[in-house]
Amino acid sequence: MQVNYYKEYSYRLGRDMEFKTYGTTGKILIAFPPQNGHFYDFENFQMTDLCAPWVDAGKIMLVCPDAIDEESWSDKYGDEHYRLEQQERWFAYINEEFLPSVRAKNGSPEAYERAMTTGCSMGAVHAANFFFRRPDLYDTVIALSGCYNAQMFFPGCNDPLAYDNSPAIFLRNMPLDHPYMELYRNSRIIICIGQGRWEDELLESTRELDAVMREKGIPAWVDYWGFDCDHDWPWWRKQLPYFLEHVLGSPY
Repeated sequence: MQVNYYKEYSYRLGRDMEFKTYGTTGKILIAFPPQNGHFYDFENFQMTDLCAPWVDAGKIMLVCPDAIDEESWSDKYGDEHYRLEQQERWFAYINEEFLPSVRAKNGSPEAYERAMTTGCSMGAVHAANFFFRRPDLYDTVIALSGCYNAQMFFPGCNDPLAYDNSPAIFLRNMPLDHPYMELYRNSRIIICIGQGRWEDELLESTRELDAVMREKGIPAWVDYWGFDCDHDWPWWRKQLPYFLEHVLGSPY
């Protein structure tokens, strides 16, 4: 598996941003880090090893960007509007700078298909936000143990940007004839949650999103794992390859 490290300037964020790519061909899979994590976490927790068979088979190019959660979602004592504006700047960076850069590094036609997103915990929050907000850019999401309502991080906040980052809320208000609805229905949506330790609030949020998608007729696989399934890496290491095989088929 060919691994490359990059450090490129982001005009949206006004700083250098780091990321790694795994493989050079195939459909792009963006793996977002967990809360306050960084581009190397997916590798450090052996998640990239689990993706390696599909990378080596040329089915996916795995890419791991950096995040700025400490300035947005996690800065609970900071100004809420500024935090949300930082989230929007990072959101624009991923869509307008990072994704085009990654596409240019990919040597296959699949680079210009809609991409895939995944992540665990806060990474799942990001994966879902990118998919539901921009289904014109992303056609697959595998979100593991995420929250889909920004009120968990911005309690009582009425800022429109908090609404924009809450798919469980904005989907409810999206008209059935919205052009995104057809894109959702022609995508692959996998939302997974355990019912063990540290999953309680996230389980409630997952049920909320599940109910909204059912109401809107959006086909999705919402998978509730057992009461022994905790909010932790050992379980996410079981879940990701399981769902990748369903999406991509066997790498062998």
